[in-house]
Amino acid sequence: MSKFFNRPTVGIDVSADFSVVAILTPDGEIHRKPFKIMHNRNGFDYLVDQIKKAEEEFNMKTAIFMESTGVYHLTLFHFLKDTFEVCILNPLITNCNKNGDIRKVKNDKKDALTIANIGKFQNVKYSSVFDVEIYTLKSLCRDYYKFTDSKSTFKKKLSTDLRVVFPSYNSVFSDITGKTSIAILKCYSSPEAILNADKNELIRLISMHSRKGQAYSEKTYKKLIDAANEAVYIGLKSPSLFVKVINTIAVIESFEIQIENLLNEIHLLLCSDRISEQFKKNVKLLYSIPGVGELTSITIMSEIGDIKGFVKPKHLVAYFGLDPSVSQSGKFNSDRNVMSKRGTRIGRRALYAVALASIRKTRNGEPINIVLLNFYNENMKGKNKKVGLVAIMHKLINYIFSVLKNQKEYELRDPKIHSKMYLNNKSLPAA
Repeated sequence: MSKFFNRPTVGIDVSADFSVVAILTPDGEIHRKPFKIMHNRNGFDYLVDQIKKAEEEFNMKTAIFMESTGVYHLTLFHFLKDTFEVCILNPLITNCNKNGDIRKVKNDKKDALTIANIGKFQNVKYSSVFDVEIYTLKSLCRDYYKFTDSKSTFKKKLSTDLRVVFPSYNSVFSDITGKTSIAILKCYSSPEAILNADKNELIRLISMHSRKGQAYSEKTYKKLIDAANEAVYIGLKSPSLFVKVINTIAVIESFEIQIENLLNEIHLLLCSDRISEQFKKNVKLLYSIPGVGELTSITIMSEIGDIKGFVKPKHLVAYFGLDPSVSQSGKFNSDRNVMSKRGTRIGRRALYAVALASIRKTRNGEPINIVLLNFYNENMKGKNKKVGLVAIMHKLINYIFSVLKNQKEYELRDPKIHSKMYLNNKSLPAA
C-alpha cells in the first residue's frame, strides 16, 4: 500500500507550455475538476494557491506526482520542491496504467487523474531528489557526446565528398581531418590547385602542421601530387562540389570549437565549489578503476547522481539498461533475451567504452585489467563478441557499485583470493 493512501494527492500531466492538474481527496474522490495552468509566473502561483487550499480544507499535507518528461517538468518541479512533497515518476510506470479502462480515452485530464491515482494507491518507486549542478554537469556531458557524434557524421561526409572530387586523397593521410590534411584542403581545395601550387610552399605547409621533419614532408608531397594527378584524370570537375568540401570543413571546425568549450566548462564546473566534495570524491573513486578515463568517470557519475538510491548492484544494472528482457509464455521460453536498454543511454555508452578498454593491452603489451581480460578470454570462447562485452559491463557495474558504496579505491585482486577474502569476512561473528 502506498504511504500516501490516506493523504490528498495531486497528479500533474506536464507538457511543453502548460500542464493539467488533478487533485484527489484523502478518500480517493476527485476534489475538483482537473484544471489547466500555463507555464508562467501566474500559472505557477495559481497552482500553489489551489494546493494550499486543498491542504487547509483537509488539514493534511499533499503529495504531488508528475512524470519525468524530458526537460518540460524541471521548472515546475524546481518551483514546487521546496514548499511541497513532489515525486517524479518514470513514464514507463504511468504508461502501464493508462490502459486500464476498456474504453479508449486519452486526454490530458484523464492522464492527470491517472497519475494522481497511481501516487495514491500504488506503492511505486519515485524520485524527489534534484541537484541543479549535477543536472547541469549531466547535460554538458550529454551535449559533448551529441556534438562528437555530429562531428563524426560530417567527417564521414567529408570523406565521401573527397572520393568524388579527389578519389585518392584518402590514401595520402590516415586521418583526413587531421591538422595537416585540413590545412592543405583549406589552402588548395582542388587537385588542380595542388598541382599548380609552389612545391616549396606546399612542403613547408606540410612540415609546419605535421612536425615530422623534412623527409616526411617531401614523401607526403610526392603522394599528394600523385593523388592530384589521378584525381584530375578520373575525378568529377564541378566547382560546386569543392564548395561542399570547404563548407564541411568549416562545420567540423565549428564542432571542434564547441566540443572544446564543453570540455572546459565540464572541468570548471567539477572543480568549482558548486559541486559537492562527496561527488568529486566519487568521481575520483571511479577514475581508480582501470580503463575508466576522466571524462568517462564524470559522465557515469553524473548519470548515477546519488548512489544511495541504489540498494543492490542489480538496481544499477537495471538503471544502465543492462538487465535482460524476458519473454516467456506457458511452455515457451525465448532463448533470445536481449538487453532491455531502458536505462541511461549515455551511461551505457560510456560503460561500453570502458568495457572495450578493459580487455585491451597497452603498447608495451601489458593488460589494462588482467582480471577482466582473463575472464573475457576464458569464459567467452565461442560466444558472440558483444555477449562477452555485456558480461564485462556487468562486472564493471559491480566494481562501480563496490567502490562507491565502500568509498574505497579499486583494488586489482585475483578472483580466487577475492572469493577467499569474502568467505572469511562472511564467517566472522557480528560485532
